[in-house]
Amino acid sequence: MTWQTFLFIAVAAAAFGYSGYRFKILFNMMKMHQGKSSRLNLISERIMTAIVNVLGQKAVLKKKNAGIMHAIIFWGFIVITTGTLEQFATTLYAPANFEFIGQSAYKGLAFLQDFFTVAVLLAVFYACYRRFVVRPEGLGKSRDANIVLALTGSLMVSILLMNAFHILGLDPWYKHSLAFSNGIAQALSSLGLSPEAYTNLGTFFKWIHMGLVLGFAVYIPSSKHLHIVAAGPNTFLRTLPREKGMKPINFEDETVTQYGAAKITDLSWKDALDYYSCTECGRCQDLCPAHNTQKPLTPKMLILDLKENMYRNKEKLLAGKYEEISPIMDENVTEDVIWACTSCRACEIACPVFIEHTDKIYEIRRNLVMMESKFPAEVQSVFKNMETNASPWAFSAADRGNWAEGLAIKTMAEDANVDVLLWVGCAGSYDDRNKKVLKAFASLLKKAGVKFAILGTEEQCTGDPARRIGNEYLYQTLAKANIETLNRYAVKQIVTACPHCFNTIKNEYKDFGGQYEVHHHSQYIAKLIGEGKLKPTKGVDETVTFHDSCYLGRWNNVYDQPRDVIKSLPAVRLVEMKSNHDQSMCCGAGGGRMWMEETIGKRVNVARTEQALATKAGIIAASCPFCMTMMSDGVKTKDMQDKVRVMDIAELMDQATP
Repeated sequence: MTWQTFLFIAVAAAAFGYSGYRFKILFNMMKMHQGKSSRLNLISERIMTAIVNVLGQKAVLKKKNAGIMHAIIFWGFIVITTGTLEQFATTLYAPANFEFIGQSAYKGLAFLQDFFTVAVLLAVFYACYRRFVVRPEGLGKSRDANIVLALTGSLMVSILLMNAFHILGLDPWYKHSLAFSNGIAQALSSLGLSPEAYTNLGTFFKWIHMGLVLGFAVYIPSSKHLHIVAAGPNTFLRTLPREKGMKPINFEDETVTQYGAAKITDLSWKDALDYYSCTECGRCQDLCPAHNTQKPLTPKMLILDLKENMYRNKEKLLAGKYEEISPIMDENVTEDVIWACTSCRACEIACPVFIEHTDKIYEIRRNLVMMESKFPAEVQSVFKNMETNASPWAFSAADRGNWAEGLAIKTMAEDANVDVLLWVGCAGSYDDRNKKVLKAFASLLKKAGVKFAILGTEEQCTGDPARRIGNEYLYQTLAKANIETLNRYAVKQIVTACPHCFNTIKNEYKDFGGQYEVHHHSQYIAKLIGEGKLKPTKGVDETVTFHDSCYLGRWNNVYDQPRDVIKSLPAVRLVEMKSNHDQSMCCGAGGGRMWMEETIGKRVNVARTEQALATKAGIIAASCPFCMTMMSDGVKTKDMQDKVRVMDIAELMDQATP
């Protein structure tokens, strides 16, 4: 064994040993989190999502230019690593090269390595251009990113110079497969050195390359590029379906004394893996309605701040001294940050490594509300109304069915033998504007010959506002009462015009024994049109733009049916806002924000209304009572109420259907 080989083994062992030690600390910190998270179901689906999104880079490529850059670097490193492994192997034992795969295969591998070395170097140049010239706000400034770009670029340059000097010195038989390195070699031949000198230079850059690789191994566990290791497992362990409910709390478990997250350790190991996986790309921030209207919340910084909180408490965490760990609320994660979230879920849909931001906010809110009684003052009356009237508003529960007077609509108590239960919701029951929507939808059901009924005074708020704000106990009280009522009538199918009710009954009631087939009214109307039971024949000679409700779109992946309903209207012209479908901007009412004052920055609903008005549409179509209210207020704020109408798709369809 030569002294060079001995030195390489010693340095490599130290580098990988230190890296392994750092990774063990990271794993132990993750393991010490006390929150629960089960993620090992649906293994075949998880393997497929990892293949598609890790190897295939599907989620990364949603953002075209930056995605292509990242994908090239990712695929390049996979190919180039084969060359690095060969260098390590031949350093330990000279004959241990990969030529055993055959000349043709080896030439192909050499070509791919050479090609991707140049491709990765060009991608690094583009990344530098974005970071230092274009400067997207979401990227921010990162010394860590600059170091990694410098290391990556240096790695590629060292490979090209190593290959070029070896071509001039050793004259390998596969040199013509190294098209780019061969070109560089021709340029360097003008140096006029001896073959031995060229070989020594090639060896020098080989050692530079291997040294940089070992440096990377040491640096990664302490840098943002930890995501290189963490993003794959995080993708495998992601929440698989688009639809997901909030995690229930078992209030009957007397061993549980902490509700929500007061400290970083109250979150789960999966939350810690989320921190490790963050690429700091800023895609979540770019779409966040709170951040884009000058609120203190940015999803990216929330993840980084929680990670910093965990690192700050590292020693206490590893020692199991939970009582000494500092609060999760600090100078970075403030109450203004937590209450700014509209739970629109744009951050999660945008994230290329499937970080779940909303779950963390929900858990922090639960602690603030149920353990510390800290919440915006105006929410107090919301909780009181829900406790006494089963509605967020101060209306009598006895008046819940008054909207249907004179419409000959039966209640389930009068006739439970129906095709579908119409879940009215609080807005449809009490808000004058949304009563018109329910009347229009009920009219459509009658025109289609659908036998339906309502619960009337037996219906209560689903509890969604309480749950999103953080009052899980109040939510469960209302949810269990509703489920008892629904199960007593043996309800099978439910249709509702409220995406929040739709999401809650469909995705969250099943945790408490409520299993139903739930339709949003946009889905049901589209179904009736497809079956020929609704035939719109009256022309709607208007330009219409559609506003996607977050709880219909991003939470439940319903985008096409509302648009199909609008497109079925004769003479209508559908135009899209710049931000639509997954990229749509929230109206500002979700996450309980409907009942909170907005005192910081620009109003979210006004910003979204401006996007709608930019289309020059005469009608802003909606499919959510909250969105209707927020967009209508936005139109009034812009003094456009005489020129632009806000209408639900049920109203448009009812007008067009005789």
